[in-house]
Amino acid sequence: MEEKKLTTASPAEPETCCRHKSTPREEKDLRQLQNRLKRMMGQLGGISKMLEDNRYCGDILVQVAAVESALQSFGYLVLQNHLETCVVEEVQKGNTKIMEEAVELIKKLK
Repeated sequence: MEEKKLTTASPAEPETCCRHKSTPREEKDLRQLQNRLKRMMGQLGGISKMLEDNRYCGDILVQVAAVESALQSFGYLVLQNHLETCVVEEVQKGNTKIMEEAVELIKKLK
């Protein structure tokens, strides 16, 4: 994967790294992910409005669960794309350390 390093102000802190995909996401996939994010943002705005309107706690929790589920699905789509593109490309280049990163990312999405 192509890396672009950004240095931090303090030498005691580790360098922050901003990485970019070697292969760009397909336009259709990007649009799908952006649409999902916009829907979740709308749901979060709805939850905020529910709080302002002093809505029943149970109704708010149902909406929170819906956003959590949507975000989980979003994460799995990004993970799938990561495995099919970035991980495959790195393994083909001989970088098997990418598998450790993939396992850690999977653990984070539990």
